[in-house]
Amino acid sequence: MEKFENIERKNKELINLNPIQTGGKLTKPAQKALVEFGNGYSIYDISPGLEIMEVPLIKEFIQEALPKFLGADIVRIVLGVREGIFNIMHSIIKPGETILVDGNRHYTTIIAAQRAGLKVVEVPSSGEPEYKINVEDYEDLIKKHKPALVLLTYPDGNYGNLPDAKKLGRIAKKYKVPYLINGAYTVGRMPVSMKELGADFIIGSGQKSMASSGPIGILGMDKKWEKTLLRKSKIYPQQEIEFLGSELRGTAIATLIASFPTVLERVKNWEKEVEKAQWFSKELEKLGLEQMGEKPHKHDLMFFKADAFYEISLKHPRGRFFLYNALKKRGVTGIKPGLTKYFKLSVFGISKLELKQVIIAFKEILETA
Repeated sequence: MEKFENIERKNKELINLNPIQTGGKLTKPAQKALVEFGNGYSIYDISPGLEIMEVPLIKEFIQEALPKFLGADIVRIVLGVREGIFNIMHSIIKPGETILVDGNRHYTTIIAAQRAGLKVVEVPSSGEPEYKINVEDYEDLIKKHKPALVLLTYPDGNYGNLPDAKKLGRIAKKYKVPYLINGAYTVGRMPVSMKELGADFIIGSGQKSMASSGPIGILGMDKKWEKTLLRKSKIYPQQEIEFLGSELRGTAIATLIASFPTVLERVKNWEKEVEKAQWFSKELEKLGLEQMGEKPHKHDLMFFKADAFYEISLKHPRGRFFLYNALKKRGVTGIKPGLTKYFKLSVFGISKLELKQVIIAFKEILETA
């Protein structure tokens, strides 16, 4: 039993390039909130009742701050991005109907569609090396399949590509098709407005991009979907059926709120994050790596092809795990163990000085392995 009592993180002092963690690092106020509200449902200590929306601070956050931040009419807190996508599919689409999704979509988009009993048609990417999604390709498929929803992953979680979401909004409006943006790596990292992009829905991730402990997501919607998505129980008229009668409770929302002022400020620095990512990409390509995806890159999440590391792994005693171990010895983590030929990373929130250490680490490994 002792091993359960002594659970702790590994590699927490290293430079972390993991895309699912770089945007989720807690702020100091969020760290305080995590401890303050860590006991069960202690968030109710600040509530005059038993409903989460009866907490004045949370009510203001959900009904005023988040809609303004997302450019949405209405916001709900959900268990995560995948759950929010399912909530939308389940409530506005009938089983057996078709949806259009981009070829770079996350696997959970497909799982959510399967759970909702939907048919899925994918809009293909351009393939290697850029894997671009041309949103104009949606139009012919809309005409052919008459989908009940179009979904765009913005950016995708592999290559960090940012398709023309605004143009897709115009296409969706032209054919009167509901439009959902998966902004798991957008909301909280860069400026984004659901209304400006012409979307009906947008989903954000607290633990990936909004400095929250998670799992937690935020779902923004146009007010025209209120009666459908927020339909109430006839037996319990105050409870919303699609969200099982309650918003997410506990430490996740406490940390999301506590980090929000910092998130509001950091999205203003997005251009600097992009400049840093482009510089880092060029430096790794000088070492012989190839950045896949759009160029010049417009997001902190990047995907690299590294034939040189793969060749080393074929002869190295540690095999394909050599790169992970070699980076760890040099103070770097975040690239998945066992990957050498292809891997993704994120430079979000990492200083240029730290990234220079990462570049030196890659160079040393290439020269000494």
